[in-house]
Amino acid sequence: MATYRLRVIIEDHEEVVRDIEIKSTQTFNDLHLSIHNSIGFDSDKPASFYMSDDNWKKGKEITNKNLSEAEEATKARMKNARLCDFIVDPHQKIYYMFDSGLWTFRIELIKINRDEDQYAQYPRCIKSSGEAPKQYGTTLAAALPIPDDFDSLEDLDDDDGDEDESDGDILAIDASELPEGEEKDDTFVAAIGDVEESADDFGADDENMMDDSISEDKDEF
Repeated sequence: MATYRLRVIIEDHEEVVRDIEIKSTQTFNDLHLSIHNSIGFDSDKPASFYMSDDNWKKGKEITNKNLSEAEEATKARMKNARLCDFIVDPHQKIYYMFDSGLWTFRIELIKINRDEDQYAQYPRCIKSSGEAPKQYGTTLAAALPIPDDFDSLEDLDDDDGDEDESDGDILAIDASELPEGEEKDDTFVAAIGDVEESADDFGADDENMMDDSISEDKDEF
């Protein structure tokens, strides 16, 4: 039984190359799983192969996505589609899109062997070049740049403490320390001593008013 040797290259990571041998009668789903085993990706994502011409123009789609009855007339399912039923060119090119297009691969048939190795297990990766990128990358928080003037979270705590101390100083400020022209009667800032003196003055005025009232009542009586 014939086997195909396919060269798989990740777009935007041209240094990552995998050569995979697979039986001609195996399915595109077998190829799909073999690709991700060779690069360490999680294969449980939507994916599609496109039979392409020499210019990588996409043609017939072979997918693992759910298809409607109308779509089944123009598309094929990976698990049922055998490679030999779609590969018609000895240098066949196949465009492969994975995880809704987040990853794209170029696949090219580079060799056809008439006979398979009776002791080999197919599909198999026979050549690996370049370290595959991480499938999921880094988190957004880890990718954010750190400002040059930011030292640590402890600095934020120190700043908060300084603000608390300054708030206490504002309540006890002496009105005489205010700049000239800023002594306003309606200002909220007041010295504690001024508040106490105001309270004493208020009490004295009340006593005088009460004495005058009592004297007037006696005179009328």
